[in-house]
Amino acid sequence: MSSRIRGWRRVLTVAAAGLLTLTTAAACGSDDSSDTSTVSTGSGASAAAFPVTIEHKFGSTTIDKKPERVVTVGWNDQDPAIALGVVPVSTREWFTEYPAYPWVQTALGGKQVPTFSAEINFEAIIKQQPDLIIAIYETINKETYDKLSQIAPTVIQSKDFGDEETPWDVQTRTIGKALGKTPEAEALINKVQAKIDDAKAANPQFAGKTLVVDFGPEKGQHWLLGAKDPRRALFDALGFSVQNEKDDVSEERLDLLDRDVLFVNGATKKDMAASPAFARLKVVTEDRTLYTSFDTPLSGALAYSGPNALLYALDILVPQLKAATDNDPATKVEDLSNQS
Repeated sequence: MSSRIRGWRRVLTVAAAGLLTLTTAAACGSDDSSDTSTVSTGSGASAAAFPVTIEHKFGSTTIDKKPERVVTVGWNDQDPAIALGVVPVSTREWFTEYPAYPWVQTALGGKQVPTFSAEINFEAIIKQQPDLIIAIYETINKETYDKLSQIAPTVIQSKDFGDEETPWDVQTRTIGKALGKTPEAEALINKVQAKIDDAKAANPQFAGKTLVVDFGPEKGQHWLLGAKDPRRALFDALGFSVQNEKDDVSEERLDLLDRDVLFVNGATKKDMAASPAFARLKVVTEDRTLYTSFDTPLSGALAYSGPNALLYALDILVPQLKAATDNDPATKVEDLSNQS
């Protein structure tokens, strides 16, 4: 299995395994820039919104004043922040393509997105002199939380959700409150929800159909995203049901993929067709399968799942999901593997 796919799967498995890797070493070759020219908290943040207190699984965090230097530690926490007009002074290193994604380019307006490393690097974070740390989409244990809190007020996930299972709207609302941008956060959430509602109303056939997400299939191994995984949350919001099985599935159990709709995230249609067993699945032969590779903005949008990312993903996915579920052979599902 490639290191890239292992890294992407880690975001799901680290919570269950409890294997958070920490490093207090220096940046280890990562981009540890302390340039302050990229700092932006946007003009919409209201000083009157502070102080605010945010409850989380280890108690609560109070933010006394409008933050000016924000560091995001969760894998995708920068995406809602940027949608709210806040460009962090440093973020978790994840998708190298991130700054080039269409919804990110529009929001950044030419600014950069500095990163510290792929792992939590306390020394690199300290160098940024943050006055707020956001660490929602990560498995944060008490020791890590205490260390981050010694650097700056740290916002982590609510006790109401499992590690790395915070819904996108709760994440956006929490980040908005921490940044003094609650009205803006609510407006974005409402915009996404309205678009989801419109898609559901136009496609009532989505309701109740089981959609399987096969994540990063490689060398005969498949990985099914289960319930509450944020990377399939958009499909669930559109009305699709989740299969009972999750995590590793071997080539011998491909029958578990053969449901109403299949979404292959992380492999091209051509690559998947090389497996005779996969090619024989009814969900494949009957043109009810969607494909996208990890290099596409669509795959990135489903992983980051901030409001603007979801709006982007909806534009691409809804027509293809309609084609996969309308029982009309004349409407073909497009191959999204090379979509840019």
